[in-house]
Amino acid sequence: MSASDSVQIERLVEDYFTGLHRADRALLDTVFDDRAQLQAPGIRRTKAEWLELVVSRPVPAERGDAFAYRLEAIDLFGEQAVVRVYCPLLGREFVDFLSLLKEQGRWRIVNKMYADKP
Repeated sequence: MSASDSVQIERLVEDYFTGLHRADRALLDTVFDDRAQLQAPGIRRTKAEWLELVVSRPVPAERGDAFAYRLEAIDLFGEQAVVRVYCPLLGREFVDFLSLLKEQGRWRIVNKMYADKP
């Protein structure tokens, strides 16, 4: 993993965490590819469908929830990466697997799989 790619991916993940915590649709829109899919067992959503859910639910930052998200792993191969993150969100604990592609010099999330932490 090049230092540049590592820094870019870490910044993208930090923006993802901030977007979740603040329910910031515009920020989340920048980290996801327009055709991204968001999936969990029994759930399939488009980016637009998921963003609507994010802005319609309670906002963690406004509730006073701790900003306790963390990046757990990056697996990088060329211009593809899979990132595992921990997201405590609205009283639940999620583990997300984010698939990223680097296109036109920018990393974007193209797929998100998530589930409650067992």
